[in-house]
Amino acid sequence: MANTNTDLTEEDAADLQFPKVDDLSSTTMLSNFCSNKYVENSETTNYCANCFSELVYPYILCEKCDINICCTCFSNGAEFLKHKNDHDYRVLNTKFILFDNSDWTADEELTLLESLVAYGNWNLVAQELPKRNVNEIIDHYDYFYLQRNGSQFLPEIKSPAAATFPQIVVPFRFRLSDSEDPPRYAPNTVGYQSLAGYNPARSEFENEYDKNAEDILSKAEMVDRNDPHYEFLTKLQCSLVESYNRRLRERQRWKNVISRHGLLLLRKTMSWLHRYDLTLTRPVYEKLLRFMQLCEPVRFDSLMEGLHRVGELKLQISRLIQLRKKGITTLAEGKLYLKLNQIREENRKALKIFRSNVHFNWRHCKNANIVMPKVNRRSTFAPLEIIGMPGYEKLTDKEADLCRNIRLVPITYLELKEVLIAEYKKMGHVKLQTARRLLKIDVNKTRKLYDFLIEEGYITKPK
Repeated sequence: MANTNTDLTEEDAADLQFPKVDDLSSTTMLSNFCSNKYVENSETTNYCANCFSELVYPYILCEKCDINICCTCFSNGAEFLKHKNDHDYRVLNTKFILFDNSDWTADEELTLLESLVAYGNWNLVAQELPKRNVNEIIDHYDYFYLQRNGSQFLPEIKSPAAATFPQIVVPFRFRLSDSEDPPRYAPNTVGYQSLAGYNPARSEFENEYDKNAEDILSKAEMVDRNDPHYEFLTKLQCSLVESYNRRLRERQRWKNVISRHGLLLLRKTMSWLHRYDLTLTRPVYEKLLRFMQLCEPVRFDSLMEGLHRVGELKLQISRLIQLRKKGITTLAEGKLYLKLNQIREENRKALKIFRSNVHFNWRHCKNANIVMPKVNRRSTFAPLEIIGMPGYEKLTDKEADLCRNIRLVPITYLELKEVLIAEYKKMGHVKLQTARRLLKIDVNKTRKLYDFLIEEGYITKPK
């Protein structure tokens, strides 16, 4: 077989055919190991068949013996087993272009694939390829590997069903019949009130948008042709009519926005908005509602659902971070921990109820004739899981415990806290009665929140 070496000429190869070594003791000592399949199939190994050192590119492949030889042994003319130094060979190197229409060497391709397997992160892969930037690496991998432009023998990746759609499909919130032709409820019924003053029979509201638009023409009068200012007054009246028509078009535009976005059904709209209370939060989605007039209904719903999904992912990430702080590193461990934690909370609740029952109190067991009074107890609730909820990252450890125990959403706690602090800055102190009037929540929660803020020094009691 002709040599395929591109780095060494035939004359250089002839010069490397040194006299055979007389001392074969080293070869004899290792003959048992060399006869192993490990050496016979050394093409698939990373070690030299003679000195057993780890191979580093470039190295030599003997075409006749089908074994790998390091450059040091090859340059010394080493002969062992059936291998002779005059056998045909190939120089294996990674400094060549692997794919057509590419400037990436085989060495860079190997580094790319090994880094992807090791890290799975494009920024870390780019650190292993200092001559390439992140975008260049991503485009190269996508074009030559994922799209299989590098070789037809690369494995084909099946696209998931979701990838066949050009964009994410989000179902529309309401049926078109609900938004275009609402049912005609009888007056003074709950359904009629849910339409927020809309009359389906007349396709208008009781209080129209810009309801004073007609006032602009209320004092319009006929102009006498003999009036010396006839032309001026006529143009003035035409301007008033044009202004009135613009206001009517704006009124109709708002009607179309309300109808197309399904806002005629007030209860359904409010229930839809409450869906985003824990992800987008109320202040955010109230601001986003202003953009309804600029978007098609489905596009706006897609925007809201996308932001909602982002909030859900943030919530899950926050929970995973908390599990990681507890030393949990796998999903299986996390599921087991949550299950055991739920069982522990149930046992704690049952134990608390048991201990609070006077029938099982040892102080009352001395006299069996005592009739135990019936005690009405309020049902206890498990602590609220607030990890990842809006505003959770702004809480201190003590504030988080308070919100968890009194079952208060973090964002709501922060708002109530700001209300009481503002009252304190205004009056110099805050009474419990004043706090209950301002907060308008459960009196027990108000008392615990009031005591906590006083204990932490945010507010003070009146002297």
